[in-house]
Amino acid sequence: MQAILEAKNIEAGYGDVVIIRDITMDIAAGEIAAVVGPNGSGKSTLIKSILGFATLFRGSVIFMGEEITGIASNKAVNLGIGYVPQIDNVFSNLTILENLDMGAYSRKGKDSIKASKKGILEIFPELEARKKGLAGNLSGGERQMLAIARAMMAEPKVLLLDEPLASLSPKPSAVIESKLKQISKAGIAIIIVEQNVRKALDISNWGYVIVNGALVMKGKSTELLADDSFKKRFLGLEQEN
Repeated sequence: MQAILEAKNIEAGYGDVVIIRDITMDIAAGEIAAVVGPNGSGKSTLIKSILGFATLFRGSVIFMGEEITGIASNKAVNLGIGYVPQIDNVFSNLTILENLDMGAYSRKGKDSIKASKKGILEIFPELEARKKGLAGNLSGGERQMLAIARAMMAEPKVLLLDEPLASLSPKPSAVIESKLKQISKAGIAIIIVEQNVRKALDISNWGYVIVNGALVMKGKSTELLADDSFKKRFLGLEQEN
């Protein structure tokens, strides 16, 4: 399957400091790729380098066959690359509907935007029920749903999610995992950076493991979860007899 987004030999960081080195990954439409590894290993830096939020010292980014290396974040969104940061990802003083409208700020056509909003609220009925309420009154899980829904209003072909399950209890976490699977089935590619290795790999097709800024393992998520060395190192599991 042809990749919709490729990051090749990425070396990136902040200022003059290099955080990640020589990382290559790709994802096709309708797939979920999980970027996992210890805290502080450079996972978030990888997706931020694709969008211009981190300094890209070396490497290239290819989107739908075209090189977009160094593209400005607003232009990346207009091309079809959505991004949901871990924190400060909704406008707390705006309603749910107003947040969704903000996600479509670069689009034209009221009827098209209205149709998108209707379809997204069908995916997130939890938000539909409270659509006129302030985002600041939502629970943590609901805020993450709104952040994802708002990013989808820009009609992305790829969604980059930074720790969407962080600090969530099991029930809202499971709900969001289900939503992500539903979104991917609609043909949208998803790259999820996640601290919880098992949860991320359980919902993804592919896994990329970053440790100390380097890619140390990659492969199908099911194969990684079945690999004894991977389990011992990253899941704390002993080999089964």
